[in-house]
Amino acid sequence: MEAHLRLSLASYPVISFGTGSLVRLPGPSITQPNVYPFNVISYDQMYSELSAKDARLYRANGLLTMLERNRGVKFAPERWQDWPVGKPRLEKYKADKGSRGSEGGVVDIVITCEERCWDAVVDNLLERGSPLNRPVHVINVDIKDNHEEGLIGGSAILELADSLNAAAREERERNGEGGWADGTGDARMGFDQRVPEILAEWQERWPNLAALWTLAWF
Repeated sequence: MEAHLRLSLASYPVISFGTGSLVRLPGPSITQPNVYPFNVISYDQMYSELSAKDARLYRANGLLTMLERNRGVKFAPERWQDWPVGKPRLEKYKADKGSRGSEGGVVDIVITCEERCWDAVVDNLLERGSPLNRPVHVINVDIKDNHEEGLIGGSAILELADSLNAAAREERERNGEGGWADGTGDARMGFDQRVPEILAEWQERWPNLAALWTLAWF
């Protein structure tokens, strides 16, 4: 969610997802997590429920602070596998940070922060069968799940987004906008070919953040 916040504050269109079957948050013990369904329970509801259960515990372990941040970013956690790609995202998501520009329900870049999530996204794209025949770059930036590493990772992902965006702008200026919105055309082809090189240059600047990449299809 830190990356979602950073990218949205930089005026990038952003949609964020989880890939698990349920939202699992720390509970009073390792065998008693707080479990919620995706796409239904809002961050506000989670915050209120956990505050009522044990505000001292969940404030001390940072969970309420995290939920405070999350509810300021988007309404509720969404699950990648449930996302109807290409379906317009309208009123329900209008207040989410980064919603402007993502209304069409498609993206050009997917960034995950754990290798298992990257695997889940790539596998799911294969299962979908490419109904839109639209290319999408799937990149993993491996970030440890803690506050400090999240801040570092958020900065690194924003820098990567800036590099990718600059290349996309250069290709559109050189080759025109034709087909870009549909994931086709000379500009898009030129951009797609440059992504591995851009990622390699970024990796040299962030050697402690292991990265994976593949070109997949919606």
